[in-house]
Amino acid sequence: MTGELFSPLHLRSGQVLKNRIAKAAMEENMAGDGQLPDAQLFTLYRQWAAGGTGLLITGNVMVHAEALTGPAGVVLDEHAPLGPFTEWAEAGKSGGGAIWMQINHPGRQVASDMPGVVWGPSDIGVSLGKHSSRFGRPTAMTARQIDDTVTRYAVTAHRAEKAGFDGVEIHAAHGYLLSQFLSPLVNKRTDHWGGSLENRARMLLDIVRAVRAAVSPSFAVAVKLNSADFQRGGFDAEDARQVIEMLEPLGVDLVELSGGSYESPAMTGRSADTRTQAREAYFLDLAKDLVTTSPIPLMLTGGITRRGTAQKVLDSGVAVIGMGTALAVTPDLPDRWRGGREADRLMRPVKWSDKALASAASMAQVRHQMRRLARGSRPRPGTHPAIALVAEQRKQRTALRRYRAWLAEPRGAA
Repeated sequence: MTGELFSPLHLRSGQVLKNRIAKAAMEENMAGDGQLPDAQLFTLYRQWAAGGTGLLITGNVMVHAEALTGPAGVVLDEHAPLGPFTEWAEAGKSGGGAIWMQINHPGRQVASDMPGVVWGPSDIGVSLGKHSSRFGRPTAMTARQIDDTVTRYAVTAHRAEKAGFDGVEIHAAHGYLLSQFLSPLVNKRTDHWGGSLENRARMLLDIVRAVRAAVSPSFAVAVKLNSADFQRGGFDAEDARQVIEMLEPLGVDLVELSGGSYESPAMTGRSADTRTQAREAYFLDLAKDLVTTSPIPLMLTGGITRRGTAQKVLDSGVAVIGMGTALAVTPDLPDRWRGGREADRLMRPVKWSDKALASAASMAQVRHQMRRLARGSRPRPGTHPAIALVAEQRKQRTALRRYRAWLAEPRGAA
């Protein structure tokens, strides 16, 4: 068992991961002044690097300064200074593993009180019942805006490599912009970015091509993709299979499978339909089917907390085990597994009847643990989700004031 979990993985770019365990992206929302990484993130990533994980994938780094998933999001665009990112990369590699930057654009999943832009493939807003007003109303992107966004991804990837990161992961899951283009429920365009799956995948494929052209051959390029949206009539497992086949000729090293969106938060174990009710490895059944045809190594994330579960996922043919919450609570979990031990405590899922509120509370709980690690404190997984949610909302209000002021300032080239 130890030999498989802790065996190296050779990727097509030539990069070698020291083991099959990855810290999946969790949105930290912990940017310092100027929407830049600072000492908090450096400390947090040094802790994870010291815990034995083979690959660390950062939380969302935004490619567009006017489009953030949250007011404390990190931005790496053409104007951002590289020094803080270099220090972040060094912290992530301090334990001998690799660090990849997840790069993203929120599209329509932007809070209504955020400044900037709210874009989507179409002008269809996020539907969350009584919570729908929490999100801005999107405008359909123009061809120029789409082309500019493709360029932004390439610029961010190029600068991530210059800063010392080992790769990037292009986020095309969880209902963010590229996932919106892939979804037939959200993408109602009638031009060559809408309609057929080939058209709906065009923006993602253009971004992958642009990123691969902007970085060196040895720099890893990965994609995070929903195995399904878990919404009737949405992006499904067969769509995922076809998109993976489209990605293969473009030099993609790894595809991470997850699922869901803000409307159907399957990534927290709570989907809008009943197709993912597993308590662990939420998307394994879908991954088992995809792994039989995938020409690209797959990584599976969602609800993996125990070594036995990780081994079950590997036995299915998945190449890399992705963990998020488990590592926020126990940052040295890979080293524990190597020594035959498990985590002392797990975070209990939030089972509130209001799924949207439960999902927000779950994310707040995880951020609470990450903030404690970033201060050098021990995680406290028993924190009540309501307390974590209220504390997170306070922090976000402060961050929003700071982001508004920053966005109003003129920015020159880095």
